[in-house]
Amino acid sequence: MRTEDLSWVVPAEQTLFAGDPPWNEEMFAAELAEVPATRWYMVAVDDDGAPLGWVGLWFTQPDFVDLQTLAVLDGHQRRGIGTVLLRAALAEAESRGVRRMLLEVRVDNDAALALYRREGFERLIRRRGYYGAGRYDGLVMRRVMAGGQ
Repeated sequence: MRTEDLSWVVPAEQTLFAGDPPWNEEMFAAELAEVPATRWYMVAVDDDGAPLGWVGLWFTQPDFVDLQTLAVLDGHQRRGIGTVLLRAALAEAESRGVRRMLLEVRVDNDAALALYRREGFERLIRRRGYYGAGRYDGLVMRRVMAGGQ
């Protein structure tokens, strides 16, 4: 992800995560300013360069990483793009020697939950009222990477 991608990422974020609250341009710019030291962001585009989605990681400790964001644009969901993005993030984490990846997801996001479970994530804890101004619970999930414990 580059700064120029924010022209489509930010409006998409506003639509996709309207009630959670969504990140704004300043938040994304702050994240990108930390690449590659503690952050990693990637966008997915089709063969014509049209945007499809994005993923971002925050390397919080030498052997831990948080999946900060993963999104697929409306009209492109349920086509495997989320899987490709997540697997790219997992590969990046493994290349940096990460042993555990953590993420948070809304309990009612069935598609994301199915993706994360399919890719080896397990539920750790439930955070009551974490999303949607307290209306939705969040789940913290973890994946132990190859060689992790």
